[in-house]
Amino acid sequence: MASMQKRPDGRWRARYRDDSGREHARHFVRRVDGQHWLNEVTAAVVTGTYVDPRAGRVTLAGYAAGWEASQVGRGGTARIVDNALRVHVLPVLGDRPLDSLRSSDVQGLVKALSATLAPGSVRNVYDVLARVLASAVDDRVITHSPCRRVVLPAVSGAEVVPPSVEQVRALSAAVDGRYRGLVILLAGSGLRIGEALGLDVGHVDFLRRTVRVERQRYQDGSIGPTKTARSTRTVPVGQVVVEELAAHLAAYPSTTALFTTELGEPLTYQRWKRAWRSAQVATGLDVDTHSLRHFTASALISGGASVKQVQTVLGHSSAAITLRVYSHMWPGDEDRTRAVMDAALGVPADSVRTETTR
Repeated sequence: MASMQKRPDGRWRARYRDDSGREHARHFVRRVDGQHWLNEVTAAVVTGTYVDPRAGRVTLAGYAAGWEASQVGRGGTARIVDNALRVHVLPVLGDRPLDSLRSSDVQGLVKALSATLAPGSVRNVYDVLARVLASAVDDRVITHSPCRRVVLPAVSGAEVVPPSVEQVRALSAAVDGRYRGLVILLAGSGLRIGEALGLDVGHVDFLRRTVRVERQRYQDGSIGPTKTARSTRTVPVGQVVVEELAAHLAAYPSTTALFTTELGEPLTYQRWKRAWRSAQVATGLDVDTHSLRHFTASALISGGASVKQVQTVLGHSSAAITLRVYSHMWPGDEDRTRAVMDAALGVPADSVRTETTR
């Protein structure tokens, strides 16, 4: 229901009622301007894009709190979202009404974050903000998201360089003997450190030479599901890993957690980081724990493993991720191309030469 009425002061009052019966009104000097506004509102109602003008007054912090509470996901993802909002987004934009946010505000946030964070981290924070604002559009709180035409920092295309066998051996020899088995396991299985810290003794099948990954330990010490559904997997391991784990349990018996501290408690991120840092200092090698995962991938690829096989062992959610990170490691693409074309053209080429000499 909409109407136009001329006021005693000569201005025109345009008004309408929304579906809830709430009245909305604006005043215009010219009747045509008021009618134009009513036409826009009517069109929005008809097309299903109508947004209550008062809805956008809620702050980003207020809306984000409800949005975050309603998300369904694994523990690791929830922590990433919470960190992005609590640490990076809300301190800057949290008190702003949603309908006041502009693309320039988002661009300003991205630029400020780029001064202290790596490009990939900036993109992760931006993605969380974009998801929140896209949800606000879907909920008809705002008409459009300000995350449009925002320029993000370029992510470096540097290729992954795995540690050498000699470096892995040096680090495993330098680390506290209690955790040597963990180094060998990481290098020989491709497990993420959280997945390895979440292992119980029962997850290792010494007869079949496999490790069952069903959960991970988070940085706060709690146990939760793996990073993705694909991350839950059974990983085949070699005899070297099996023997190392057997020797580990013989020296440090446990009936629960596979890797424990001197007090018999499950090994935590913090305790592991101290042990690994000591090994780095002792060897002079700047190799992080995740690089051992790259070592596994490199060894598999060098041995002729397919993309699917590497994806399965590492627990990537898709083969696209595997290729994006490790495509440069598959050797001999040019030589393989030459061999295939020679095989395809070799016989016909001989036949052509024979016919030509006749």
